[in-house]
Amino acid sequence: MSAAPKCGMALAAGLGLRMRPLTDRLPKPLIPLGGRTLLDHAIDRLEAAGCERVVVNAHYLADMIERHLAARRSPAITLSREAELLETGGGVLKALPLLDDAFYAVNSDIFWLDGKVPALLRLARVFDPERHDAVLLLQRTVTALGYEGSGDFIIDPQGRVRRRREREVAPHLFAGVQLLSKRLFAERVPGKFSLNPLYDRAIEQGRLAAIVHDGEWYHIGTPQGLRLAEARLATHGTER
Repeated sequence: MSAAPKCGMALAAGLGLRMRPLTDRLPKPLIPLGGRTLLDHAIDRLEAAGCERVVVNAHYLADMIERHLAARRSPAITLSREAELLETGGGVLKALPLLDDAFYAVNSDIFWLDGKVPALLRLARVFDPERHDAVLLLQRTVTALGYEGSGDFIIDPQGRVRRRREREVAPHLFAGVQLLSKRLFAERVPGKFSLNPLYDRAIEQGRLAAIVHDGEWYHIGTPQGLRLAEARLATHGTER
């Protein structure tokens, strides 16, 4: 186990098309859930895990995101503006000079409640910089609130991770929470690309690990998903 990262990234550059009409005039990361924006929830988790610096990438309505972040006193936040959408991989690669050798990356369109040990710290406990280029947080599909899909990954009895094959149903989905090494981006050139090919290469090289989330996980992809999350949180009597 290596020391937990002191920096992280919140991915907040998407258009949020499936969240319309809420995103017609508001960037998806600034949609409120339980009294705080989705982006603040993500940054809160990073700060609670020990991150002193957070990079936020932005494209759609980036000025609104920048103004919102200016009101936070901690952690130290740097905005990485994207003139064009770079997707997940391209967005992280552009921000890489602002990040440490190992860092957390969190999607801003999900929300989770931790189990006994925070999910980010569980990732850090597994991550070995000599062995891993990425450690992903997975969520059981059957308990994922607001998710409709066939899952993403299968973990074998030895703990090895593989992709879901065509027409196959996988018991786990990628939860949008991860710990990455800069090594994952070796030889990539700037531009628009997804993180998925980098995961696939790491899987082939035996350098990707994953753990399964032991708390609740909500996908905030549509207005219906947002309503489901709000209703579930109301039963907990908590805003966080």
